Amino acid sequence: MSKQRGVETIGLIGSGNIGSAVARLAVAAGYNVVLSNSRGPETLSALVGELGPRARAATPAEAAAAGDVVVVTVPLRAYRSVPVAPLAGKVVIDTNNYYPDRDGRIPELDSGTATVSGLLQQHLGTAKVVKAFNNIFYKHLESLPRQRGAADRSALPIAGDDAAAKAVVTAFLDAIGYDAVDAGGLAESWRFERDMPAYGIIYFSKMPVPGEAWPDGAPTAASKVASALAAAPAKALG
Repeated sequence: MSKQRGVETIGLIGSGNIGSAVARLAVAAGYNVVLSNSRGPETLSALVGELGPRARAATPAEAAAAGDVVVVTVPLRAYRSVPVAPLAGKVVIDTNNYYPDRDGRIPELDSGTATVSGLLQQHLGTAKVVKAFNNIFYKHLESLPRQRGAADRSALPIAGDDAAAKAVVTAFLDAIGYDAVDAGGLAESWRFERDMPAYGIIYFSKMPVPGEAWPDGAPTAASKVASALAAAPAKALG
């Protein structure tokens, strides 16, 4: 697995479980990564040390400016804090989900008149938002990459309104070990959000049992992801 041409650096705004997993996969594929979080670059020294010379820590604005592609992986309640100017015109991968207990109630999401990634797109203006990485447990994200053409290669859904941006994200996923399934525009991104058939459990080797460790990840082919997307019922985030 190796990185695509024209994309050298992945910026990360947020470096929690998903952000750290994406950073590890990106470095393994030959990308440089610029990590950031809300607490300051000095709090990322251990992760930078683990990742090695291809990684450095910065502020969110610096990570946004440095990235050829930028991954936004902050709690939804903080999406308005994502810097706008340095992301103008860039491909932005949104990993977010709506959890009312964490984020508070957001009426336009409750009513289905907006989507999570649509809110980020609205906030960022000219950036080209593509939703990805939100529907998989971070440990499964790290354990399931495979070489292109492998019989047990997994796929991840993506959604976005810009075809060229989706092509960039598809190439990034390929470089880190995944196929991509295009779910459509941002208006369709709810199909792989919380409680939908393509969310989470589709990558589990067995159903989780309360009180026990989460099961290992299971390879999930593009055909299975596409079927799960198609099976999504009418959006009901309530």
